Amino acid sequence: MTVIVLTTCPAGLRGFLTRWLMEISAGVFIGNPSARIREVLWDEVRAYAGAGRALLAYSTDNEQGFTFETFDHKWRPVDHEGLTLLMRPHRQDREEAAQPKPTSKGWSKASKRRRFGGR
Repeated sequence: MTVIVLTTCPAGLRGFLTRWLMEISAGVFIGNPSARIREVLWDEVRAYAGAGRALLAYSTDNEQGFTFETFDHKWRPVDHEGLTLLMRPHRQDREEAAQPKPTSKGWSKASKRRRFGGR
C-alpha cells in the first residue's frame, strides 16, 4: 500500500498522480504500485511540487510495518531506537516563522533618487 499526501501543490501534479493512484480526498492518493513505479512517482512529486509539501508513506518489512519520506516539510523523520518518528520543530522556531519580518522605515533608495535627484 502506498499513500501520498500533497499540500498546496500544482493541479497538474495531482492529475499526474491519478494515472497510478486513486485520489480519495483532496491531495490524498492511495494505491498499490510496484516499488519501481513508487520511486518514479516520488521523483516526479519532488520535481514538480513547487512551493508545496509532500509526504509519502508505504508498507515495508520493518517493526512499524511501513516507512515514510517527506519533501519540504517542517516536521522531519528521525530514527529513535529503530522506529521512525516525526519530529516537530521547536516552539521558538514555529513562533519565529509565524511572525512577520520587520519592514524598513523611511524612503527607499529609488524613491530618494526620484525625489531629490542624484545617483
